[in-house]
Amino acid sequence: MIWEGRNDRLYIGGEWVKPDSTHFVDLVSPLTEETMASVISASKVDADAAVAAARRAFDHGPWPRMSLHQRMEVMARLRELLIEHESLIAHLVTEEMGCPISISRWMQAGGPISMLGMFLEVAPHYPFSQIRRTVTGNGLVLREPLGVVAAVVPWNAPLQIAVLKLAPALLAGNTAILKPAPETPLDACLLAELAEKAGLPKGVLNVLPADREVSEYLCLHPAVDKVSFTGSSAAGQRLGALCGNDIKRITLELGGKSPAIVLDDADIGKAVESLRMGSLRNSGQVCSNKTRLLVSKHRKDELIDAFVEMVRSMPVGDPFDPLTQIGPLVSARQRDRVEGYIAKGKQEARLVLGGGRPKGLTRGWFVEPTIFADVDPDAVIAQEEIFGPVISILSFDTDDDAVAIANNSAYGLHGAVFSADTERAVNVARRVRTGAIDINGASAGYHSPLGGRKKSGIGREAGIEGFDGYVEIKSIGIPVSYAEQLSS
Repeated sequence: MIWEGRNDRLYIGGEWVKPDSTHFVDLVSPLTEETMASVISASKVDADAAVAAARRAFDHGPWPRMSLHQRMEVMARLRELLIEHESLIAHLVTEEMGCPISISRWMQAGGPISMLGMFLEVAPHYPFSQIRRTVTGNGLVLREPLGVVAAVVPWNAPLQIAVLKLAPALLAGNTAILKPAPETPLDACLLAELAEKAGLPKGVLNVLPADREVSEYLCLHPAVDKVSFTGSSAAGQRLGALCGNDIKRITLELGGKSPAIVLDDADIGKAVESLRMGSLRNSGQVCSNKTRLLVSKHRKDELIDAFVEMVRSMPVGDPFDPLTQIGPLVSARQRDRVEGYIAKGKQEARLVLGGGRPKGLTRGWFVEPTIFADVDPDAVIAQEEIFGPVISILSFDTDDDAVAIANNSAYGLHGAVFSADTERAVNVARRVRTGAIDINGASAGYHSPLGGRKKSGIGREAGIEGFDGYVEIKSIGIPVSYAEQLSS
């Protein structure tokens, strides 16, 4: 496979081409700290070539002119290929960024398969074409593909987020350039190979590993019609401002500091077990993880004891060991960042577990799962996204107090409420300013839209609403006779 070892080619226009760039990026294993592969990092000239290929494929190629059913057939074949390569994908992402293999199997490999399946299921129900007949006129309302999409994905769930963007974009008839994170380009290269085998026409999907400068150049390219970006709030804020100068369409899925509210009547044991993955999934490197635990003062000590016991039961170590639940962080830089927040937390709050590096793990970018209690709502560790296995426990008096603390954040991505009274939990959840929120561990699922409020982003992904960001709406006034013809 082209992506193995030293990859000196870029997937542009349906071919693995020799790039303009001569700059390689070494991929360093989060477990061994050794170089495991080298990948070419694209130049601005390469970005121009990728955009030109996508532009030709949209303006002159067959993909936008195929029926939805025809596009669905190709994407269904891609899903079958993802299923065939599911084990390889899980292994590859674990190798790239250290996600425990037990989680990679259902999140990093199973997630993209389920996500693509969902979009194939809902695509026939999306209103790409509607007839609206009223006394004021007769309209043919079309939702047409935007054109060329730049899809910029992060390293923490690289293939899952790539599919989250590419599936609706391509099914709607767009063409795309996928820009993977520098830490995780290998799964994107594998996706290109599988898309080609599935029969995706040349130029419909292009893959461009690149640094931040070239990524920004790609997104601001005048021939790119839409940017879909997942990453940090700081990077998204800058990119959103730059795209705004050109009135360029953009979707931003950014950071989070999501609260889990444990009300005074909650089943503490069930809440804590739900937060095993809800707070510490992927070693804490998930933007929707619930990293602020808000608990009734009457149950605080009980929750702390139960949560500490649960975290102690999570094996830390080799991500390829199926028993491991906490693996290494993605890079030395990420570990340094997380350790900086842990040091700050020791100044701001009470450390109840962790706070250092695991004993016996002398290689790899590991940190201990760390829990702070008695955290002030305005503390740095309660306000800023850490992106590691670091949890802040805060307490509240009343439901109103819990909602106020939950909303005391620049973010609004996700959340959770735990209560023995479901109606009470839902009433609390409705008051939390967030894009999604779970009740007693019940997920809304991929058929429901995902996205953030405030600095957590703009727009929604997943669900049937996931198509909205990849279409333009056009209204055509038509004669009554033609409206009747189309309606029959």
